[in-house]
Amino acid sequence: MPKPSDQAKAAFTKLVPGEPAVTLRPMFGNLAAFVNGNMFAGLFGDDLFVRLSEDDSAAVRKQGGRDFEPMPGRAMRGYVTVPSTWRAKPHAIKGWIKTALELTRQLPPKVPASRKAAAKKT
Repeated sequence: MPKPSDQAKAAFTKLVPGEPAVTLRPMFGNLAAFVNGNMFAGLFGDDLFVRLSEDDSAAVRKQGGRDFEPMPGRAMRGYVTVPSTWRAKPHAIKGWIKTALELTRQLPPKVPASRKAAAKKT
């Protein structure tokens, strides 16, 4: 599993909106941003991925992005990796981060696994 550089983590942290509903958490040795428990952006090594609609994902692919594949050949549906120039052009990526946040904010809040298990037992 690739690990992000300190520079990528610092750049990512600056891009993520600092609002109370948004949290940053480690994810498989990388760093990801969540809203209401749902992931909307993250790092995979030094690559940045975001959760977008299919139309927005297609636009990112046209700009040089690609499907987010944490395992080769197994794309994570709904996520796209932005062009590798994201750290050099953070102003261009801020819009995609905002779009990802707004899309993900509309999803129902995630229930922690322990509550899910308890709910199934009753």
